[in-house]
Amino acid sequence: MTTIAFIGLGTMGSPMAVNLARAGYTVRGYNRTPGKATPLLEAGGAASSTVKEAVEPADVIITMLPDSPQVEQVACASDGILANARHGALWIDMSTIAPQAAGKLAEAAAEHGLRALDAPVAGGEVGAIEGILSIMVGGEAADFEEARPVFQALGRTVVHCGTHGIGQTVKAANQLIVAVNIQACAEAVVFLEKSGVDLEAALDVLNGGLAGSTVLTRKRNNFLQRDYTPSFAMALHHKDMAIATRAAREVGAVIPLGAAAAQLIASAVSRGDASLDHSAMLRTVELLSGHPRP
Repeated sequence: MTTIAFIGLGTMGSPMAVNLARAGYTVRGYNRTPGKATPLLEAGGAASSTVKEAVEPADVIITMLPDSPQVEQVACASDGILANARHGALWIDMSTIAPQAAGKLAEAAAEHGLRALDAPVAGGEVGAIEGILSIMVGGEAADFEEARPVFQALGRTVVHCGTHGIGQTVKAANQLIVAVNIQACAEAVVFLEKSGVDLEAALDVLNGGLAGSTVLTRKRNNFLQRDYTPSFAMALHHKDMAIATRAAREVGAVIPLGAAAAQLIASAVSRGDASLDHSAMLRTVELLSGHPRP
């Protein structure tokens, strides 16, 4: 597997494609918005003007797109993946979409002679840049083993979780945990500040104990500086929480904290914070506490 078509060169996709090129793969990138391929070109990859051009010579096709409609469009259009990929090629969808949608796309791929894996990632932009993503994979075990070298160029934790759609189920659980964790951190920040505590010192000691987390480590400066430059936009987490709450309802799992976090994120999006980093959940807590900031 030496030639990879990488569809979606956004915040996450661009550094992932770069890491694959640096690992020695021949990477042909495509993005719907022009001008996104520069980092890949600088890393030795190539840019394609259409999905068809990217996927025709590819052994592996990777999609990294915002949601199910975009993945379905790229897959099912006349110039898309299913109609133009080589028979037997491996399609790895690393987007975050609904588990049910992932299963249907895998069935459609099989009908066109393609093998499919759903392989959403966790770790954010930093994880994508540093090649330390967590990758949760659904699909056939043999296809996973074949793709393992590709995954290892992108992530540190790579796990085959089960059949088609299960990777997306695990990602939904990840997003639920992250949302609740950010909300708890945001509440602690406002509680500490309104109590007159030195916030920087408090976050340091909290992160050294059982309250510590990757979320607190990664978002510490966001909280301290109120810097909401997006590494993962609130709008995307809003989408992911809709996936999580719907999937939980379908299997009869009760997620009261997750549902509350989903509503708070929805409130932030409705209020105009969609393009901010998801650490901007802090703004909602400040507003509710009578402590709003610009």
